[in-house]
Amino acid sequence: MAEDYYSVLGVTRTAKPDEIQRAYRKLARRHHPDVNRDPGAADRFKEIGEAYDTLSDPESRARYDRFGAEYRQYSGSGGRPGTRGAGPGPRPGPRAGRTAYGNAHVNPGDDVDWEDLLGGWFRQQAGGAARGADHEAELWLPLGEAVRGGRRTVRLAQQDGATRDYDIDVPPGVLDGQRIRLAGEGAAGREGGPPGDLSLTVRIQPDATYRLEGRDIHFDLPVTPSEAALGARVKVNAPSGPVTITVPEGSSSGRRLRLRGQGMPDPGGQPGNLYAEIRVMVPPRLSSKVRKLYEQLGEVSDFHPREGLL
Repeated sequence: MAEDYYSVLGVTRTAKPDEIQRAYRKLARRHHPDVNRDPGAADRFKEIGEAYDTLSDPESRARYDRFGAEYRQYSGSGGRPGTRGAGPGPRPGPRAGRTAYGNAHVNPGDDVDWEDLLGGWFRQQAGGAARGADHEAELWLPLGEAVRGGRRTVRLAQQDGATRDYDIDVPPGVLDGQRIRLAGEGAAGREGGPPGDLSLTVRIQPDATYRLEGRDIHFDLPVTPSEAALGARVKVNAPSGPVTITVPEGSSSGRRLRLRGQGMPDPGGQPGNLYAEIRVMVPPRLSSKVRKLYEQLGEVSDFHPREGLL
């Protein structure tokens, strides 16, 4: 350690403990190897941790102030000659850290449990049994699969470049952002410690036909002019499965029909609804016979949809 610990943390030699802690946490976030991809980030992070370990403990700080870089040789009754970065000063987080992998990542702006992350790193540097790191990844699902649930197998890249298949039970009605935890499928523990967990954050793929709003599912229902005018029963293959929708007589575009309970299931409550918004469609080309029938309809009909605009 060539650099002065106070300089490493960017504080004065008279800095109070809370100033040292704030400076450490700020730097640790910036240089944590899971966030900072710079090749020297890991070394810098360890350097910051070592400085903090020393200066956050009153006894080790006093010896450092007196003896400088050789302070460990004058440990006295409470010292630990020869140790580096394993002091008794306060360290954040009682649990193992997380490691992102697969198609997951950690960005400085993400909602990251830093207490967890930093605590895991320090335990990796320290000796003794330790729980393995938690792993995280994203699980992308089509809307229909998220509605119905079921068992699926996903293949995730490992940190050593190999791949591994995981069998996952997807609960019906799982929503975007929910997490599925596979206990014990994270990194192996160290020296007899338990393995970490694998957490999969569900992401629902955008669907060209159906829109998910909360637990309600919306879509546009195309109908012919005769179906809209006379009413009809039409079948569609909804995300939950085939359903038959009754189009009331005299339905115009924009009318919304509700199929109660046909939306996203909710294991803990009421399922969402399926909403079909009618879109009256006309054929882009007419045969001579159909054209003549439309002309006859126009002649006999007394319907004036633009009456209010005249």
